[in-house]
Amino acid sequence: MRFLTPVWNYVDTLVHPAAQQDALTAARHRAFIAPRLIGSLAALASFPAYLAFRGVPSVLEAGVFAWLVAPILIAYFLSRTGRYESAHVLSSLSLTGLVGAVAWCTGGIGSFAAIWLVVVPLEAALSASRRVVATASTFALAAAGFLLVLSAADLLPPATSLASEHGALAAFGIISAALYATGLALGAESLARTSFWLLYAEEDRYRLLARNMTDVITRHGRNGAVLFISPAAELLFGARTDDLIGHGLFDRVHVGDRPAYLTALADAATRGETRSVEFRIRRGGTADAPGGQFVWVEMRCQPLDRPGDAMAGGEREVVAVLRDVSERKTQERALEIAQAESARANAAKSRFLATMSHELRTPLNAIIGFSEMLTDDSLTLDPARKIEYAKLINESGRHLLSVVNGILDMSKMETGNFEITPEPFRPAQAIIGCCDLLALKARESGVHLKTQLAAELPEIVADRRAFSQILINLVSNAIKFTPRDGSVTVSAEADREMLTVAVEDTGVGIGEDDLPRLGEAFFQARPSYDRRHDGSGLGLSIVKGLVRLHGGDVDIASRLGKGTRITVRLPLDCEGERAPADPIKLVTDRAKELAVAANVRIKKSA
Repeated sequence: MRFLTPVWNYVDTLVHPAAQQDALTAARHRAFIAPRLIGSLAALASFPAYLAFRGVPSVLEAGVFAWLVAPILIAYFLSRTGRYESAHVLSSLSLTGLVGAVAWCTGGIGSFAAIWLVVVPLEAALSASRRVVATASTFALAAAGFLLVLSAADLLPPATSLASEHGALAAFGIISAALYATGLALGAESLARTSFWLLYAEEDRYRLLARNMTDVITRHGRNGAVLFISPAAELLFGARTDDLIGHGLFDRVHVGDRPAYLTALADAATRGETRSVEFRIRRGGTADAPGGQFVWVEMRCQPLDRPGDAMAGGEREVVAVLRDVSERKTQERALEIAQAESARANAAKSRFLATMSHELRTPLNAIIGFSEMLTDDSLTLDPARKIEYAKLINESGRHLLSVVNGILDMSKMETGNFEITPEPFRPAQAIIGCCDLLALKARESGVHLKTQLAAELPEIVADRRAFSQILINLVSNAIKFTPRDGSVTVSAEADREMLTVAVEDTGVGIGEDDLPRLGEAFFQARPSYDRRHDGSGLGLSIVKGLVRLHGGDVDIASRLGKGTRITVRLPLDCEGERAPADPIKLVTDRAKELAVAANVRIKKSA
């Protein structure tokens, strides 16, 4: 009703500020203040009409009207202090005192007023406090006992005179008690309705939160089974929530991560501790068709403390929040690769300094030393000796130029600046030409150099200079690491798409630990303190870079003491197959090679 709106607004201002923080508590305070304040004021306002109808009131009647000030004072006490239970106790005490006084004056325990003693604990029940109800019941029972004692001691006025004198008051008392009880019932119903709607609104907020948050919320039973899972699970796991209830979520956890998953839930349930764990879980697929892919999730779980859990063997239910951390895991993995690549680069720099200090200083010392001897007028050198020194200077200079060119070529390939010029040519002629070029070196080393070329090798489109450099590096290395009376065989064959060239030797071979790292810049299989062969360690690295620029691949097979076979596969038309050099891809490929080498070392140490 609109005319009551100002009244309710005024009652709202009387609610203590501490109670206004909670809607249900504020509703209880309003339910206490409003009937006492409005009812007492309305009863006091009717006092003139009662006088006009009744005449001069008796002492008892005047006392009843005077008592109406008590509920107003108690409502004011609650408004000022916010002590809800204390206000209920005071209300029960004042009502019990009034009922006891009226009943003593109107016939004791058999008085019409005695029925009000039933109302006292009913009113206290609205406080939702056992302590208040127990106190109010004690007040009512004490008053009833007191009236019984007075009746037994014959200390009450005669019932006949009381009945005739207070008949109107008796009727008023019975009617007012019924109305008051009705008010209490309505108040209880109002509080129950308020509690229901507040609970519904709260649950609705939680449902809205659970539906719209991306993290998955789960509730687990004492055996780890899922009792509840939020709708976000359908997006994260690619499965219906009904399929994840029970052990459906556990069935999706990666087999290797299930112990960690169960341990976290068990610690939260039995120890009451908050736990955090990361594991892989399958996204997509079903129990019958387990396909899909595994993603990384982080689960934070904590115990759900509820009444009765302490009596159930110390185990609790567990609430967990699951979050997709696949992107973070990818970033961590990329960071690990970057750190490994950085460490590899530092190691490569150290190898570069150690290797180049020998490869650069040796020919430079030879050039400087022999050139000083040639220019020293105090030395008498015959023409043959001068020619010998000049040849040594020339050979040292060519060796130095070869090392510098290798460094420059490797640097260009790693930065993506090395350009190849594809052209059609016959690979058989290039292979034979390279072998003829190195035949003298093979004879001087006592190594048999052989070729096994398939008939009618097709024409290929590639960089002829790069192709020759690949072969020269491979054959030269094979001759270098093959002992006297050994053999180096160069073979070639082709299919519809690829040309396969293999260089196989019967040399010293390569150890299993060094094999994954072979081809890294400046890396040599033999330790630097036991090097029996000169070289910068760039040859095979350059081969791999040139082959990669053509869109091909290199395969290395070797056994220590048995020899090595290096197979190069190139597309017949590298223009259509090769991809532009990508520095990022080169770094990634190097990181993968480093990871393979690390795995090999771990297995060997295990």
